[in-house]
Amino acid sequence: MCGIAGFIDFSKKSGKDILQHMTDVMQHRGPNDAGYEVHEHPTATVGLGQRRLSILDLSSGGHQPMHFGQYTIIFNGEIYNFKEIKKDLEKLGYTFQSGSDTEVLLKGYDAWKEQVLDRCIGMFAFVIYDARQDQVVLCRDRAGVKPLYYYWDGQTLLFGSELKALCEHPQFRKEIDVNSLSLFLQYSYIPAPYTIYRQTRKLKPGHLLTVHLNRQELQELAYWNVLDAYHQPLTNLSQHEVIQHTEMLMKSAYNYRMVADVPVGVFLSGGYDSASVAAILQAGSGSRIKTFTIGYKEKQWDESAEAKKIARHLGTDHTEWIVGPSDALEVLQQLPEIYDEPFADNSTVPTTLVSKLASRQVKVALSADGGDELFAGYNKFNQSLRYTRFSKRLQGLLSHTMAMLNPELIPYFNKQYNFASRYEKMKLIWASGQPQYALKYISQYLTESEVNHYLQVTPDKYRTNFDLNGELNEVNDPLNKLLAIDYKTFLVDNNLVKVDRATMSVSIEGREPMLDHRLVEFLAQVPASLKVKDNVNKYILKTIVHKYIPPSLMDRPKRPFIAPLQEWFRDELREQMQYYLAPGRLNKTGLFNAPHVQQLMNRYLLDGKVSHQKLWNILVFQLWYNRWMEKL
Repeated sequence: MCGIAGFIDFSKKSGKDILQHMTDVMQHRGPNDAGYEVHEHPTATVGLGQRRLSILDLSSGGHQPMHFGQYTIIFNGEIYNFKEIKKDLEKLGYTFQSGSDTEVLLKGYDAWKEQVLDRCIGMFAFVIYDARQDQVVLCRDRAGVKPLYYYWDGQTLLFGSELKALCEHPQFRKEIDVNSLSLFLQYSYIPAPYTIYRQTRKLKPGHLLTVHLNRQELQELAYWNVLDAYHQPLTNLSQHEVIQHTEMLMKSAYNYRMVADVPVGVFLSGGYDSASVAAILQAGSGSRIKTFTIGYKEKQWDESAEAKKIARHLGTDHTEWIVGPSDALEVLQQLPEIYDEPFADNSTVPTTLVSKLASRQVKVALSADGGDELFAGYNKFNQSLRYTRFSKRLQGLLSHTMAMLNPELIPYFNKQYNFASRYEKMKLIWASGQPQYALKYISQYLTESEVNHYLQVTPDKYRTNFDLNGELNEVNDPLNKLLAIDYKTFLVDNNLVKVDRATMSVSIEGREPMLDHRLVEFLAQVPASLKVKDNVNKYILKTIVHKYIPPSLMDRPKRPFIAPLQEWFRDELREQMQYYLAPGRLNKTGLFNAPHVQQLMNRYLLDGKVSHQKLWNILVFQLWYNRWMEKL
């Protein structure tokens, strides 16, 4: 696991000193080694930098940038099946000087070019400079576990594992994209390919970006798309065969993620996803695997007791940490540095804390993101289907009727929690009449019309993967269509960002065993009737987990892995919120309608009938703005 950064400067003004600054600002991603190289091409200066966190081949043999023939590579991630690929390359006559997966990837690229990706099981972002073909290729893994950002102004291309690397280059212009800010306020994250900065993009998962040096052109190409898996015919395997094959793939995927030359552990929340990882790995291990849990002093949010029971049943070496508001306050100040783009998922706090806990004992930690998308775990999927089950005519009538009423004037209901927002969402859901748009509106904390009240400027509308339309017409059933959308939105740009930055902030590698593309592709072809059966979500996963852990330890209401911000905001974090959301500080940005934000905060503190997430999103932006736009 590493951090990579670099530039392609057609003005040839960038040098090694700039490259070193871009790379070293991500020292937390790679404290063990560093490499910097500047290559002079006839048309451009190409800078390649890497910070290394040694996980495989701890020797100097894994140093980067790495060279072979006409190629130079910088690589972030892991190719878990690199030993198998290495054997295939040896049969072709290739020899190896190290035990690193980087060398295997580099020589695999020499042998098969981009087709080497078809052979790779792993998570990765890499850049290859091909001196003979006069091009530079940027690549991101299928799921998007590893990040890669780039900035292009027509003259200079900058790239890096985190935005802070781009900010170190003097050509980078830190101009806020108001359209992206609108998306952030809606979802609490910014969906790909957009970022908070103008002219700056996230390289989309499963994509290659080729920079043609002689033509000074960029070409983006998809080599893998989860929709292709969902477009395949549904499997005709029986329920027993589906469960059997799923478990086999899970075992293979989970065991691959244990490949390392350093200690490995598992984040255990107490839910089915992480329990499946701990259970399967412990069952196949001759020693006690390490598991880590965060708990809260506020009992209604605390799952540590359940996680401890599961760990005791499995026989893992378990460590827990019960945290409180003071721990959260410390993390709160670090969030803008860790997440150098506005990012307001309120489980950033526990994820950062559990990463800190694990870093005391291990260098690799397995998370379990993707379980809800693959196995249909979120209630929002059920809601999206349930709310749009009526005829289009009836839904249109309901939406039309709601548009005639002001929710603030409806007695009794106007006093209920977050009623105006929920009313607006239902109006939009019935106006659309489609489950996929129901999912979009359910996923929003602020609707687009609400955002316009909070901003002084009116943003344009960016199209995101929530707006897929023709691309989904052939998806095999309504539920799987929702899973595909959530995979391409919330999973990639929320959950994976959260874990990558939290783990890397304390220099440990986060791995995502559930996002093995073989498991993803197979489950995409499993019908909804097996994913949700007898009104039981995650039926397949639960059946598998119950082979290892009794249902009595697992069956309880689903509880999200989040921080109790609702309580903390009214107590220990109240002062922070009031400071950063004060009119003077809001007006500094020139973006927010300060009186409207103040009204929202005052109402929240008065009766709590407002969603705290709306305030959390604005607070997080203010913290980010203070760090990245004011402190220049």
